[in-house]
Amino acid sequence: MGVGSRVVRLTGMTQRSALLTAASTIALVRMVEGALCIAVLAYAYGLRVAAGDSNLFDYFGYFTNQTSLLASVALITTGMFAILGRHVPGWLSTLRGITTACLLVVAVVYNVLVPGAGSAPPWVSVVLHVVFPIAVTLDWALVGDRPPLSWRRLWVVLPYPLIWVGVVLARGAIDGWVPYGFLLPERGLLSLFAHVVGLVGALLAAGALVWAASRLHVPRSIA
Repeated sequence: MGVGSRVVRLTGMTQRSALLTAASTIALVRMVEGALCIAVLAYAYGLRVAAGDSNLFDYFGYFTNQTSLLASVALITTGMFAILGRHVPGWLSTLRGITTACLLVVAVVYNVLVPGAGSAPPWVSVVLHVVFPIAVTLDWALVGDRPPLSWRRLWVVLPYPLIWVGVVLARGAIDGWVPYGFLLPERGLLSLFAHVVGLVGALLAAGALVWAASRLHVPRSIA
């Protein structure tokens, strides 16, 4: 083997090692990010328990809390696949895309339409409605280890939030509890219909952005 061949081989090995190191770093960051978000959710739930409200179903009836948990699980699972050196399955990348789109809607709705900390400490609201959505979105857009998502499957962003809406409206009709005022049954069917249509439109728009971002040509974490 000539000197030139050895140099090329060593260069290739060095580049491969650097890429694997970058992939491991990204995986660890995702896992830590997801774990920290879950810790924030657990802390906020602990405050509710201390205040005498331990209903876990109510707590995760909030779209923000539920979506943040799902996104955290998706991040941690994606990181674990990378750490183990296994290929990330397509369904998991799609799940990341769905939760990213939903978090975009969470951020826009909270910060533009219904700002306020509610019963949670202000810093918790900032983490869940600003910091975490931005981090997840930047990860999706700037790290090229996700496949391009098929435009024919853009509809997959809808089932999860629509099921959430259905459960919330059913609860509102049965026991009067809803997580957000705009879903109160007494506002009337026209108001509920308008808000659901608006939610579907926002989800499709956010999904289109996420689907388009999956086609951005950015460096992959591994070759």
